Amino acid sequence: MKLKNQRELASKILKSGRKRIYLDPTKLTEIKEAITKTDIRSLISQKIIKVKPKKGISKFRSRKRRMQRAKGRQKGYGSRKGKKTARLPRKKAWMLKVRAQRNLLQQLKPKLSSRDYRFLRKRIKGGFFRSRRHINLYITEQGFIKK
Repeated sequence: MKLKNQRELASKILKSGRKRIYLDPTKLTEIKEAITKTDIRSLISQKIIKVKPKKGISKFRSRKRRMQRAKGRQKGYGSRKGKKTARLPRKKAWMLKVRAQRNLLQQLKPKLSSRDYRFLRKRIKGGFFRSRRHINLYITEQGFIKK
């Protein structure tokens, strides 16, 4: 039994796709007799023709993966796309490094002479130090800290 026209009319009335139209299999003869929009509307009001709910895409898997990544899992080399600088841009890496170094120098300021403080600050600005550890090493080697 072909009900292509009825399905088409119902989809236009209900403003949905043809695949989402549900035709009650027990009332197929009634549906076949309905050839006008008013007939279809009456069948819709009788709940013989209905609209199936929209199928969504489940977010369960993506939420689960996000939780794992928050824990630090699934971040290995095989999961990475793009360069190292795409994940952490050069500028941001620089800002993080320099700010950490300047904070360390600020904490050490009372122990340093103003001349040494300015000297180290300029070295930080120039990118001389690799890390905070490198600054500490340099200060102890040069004997900048007052006793």
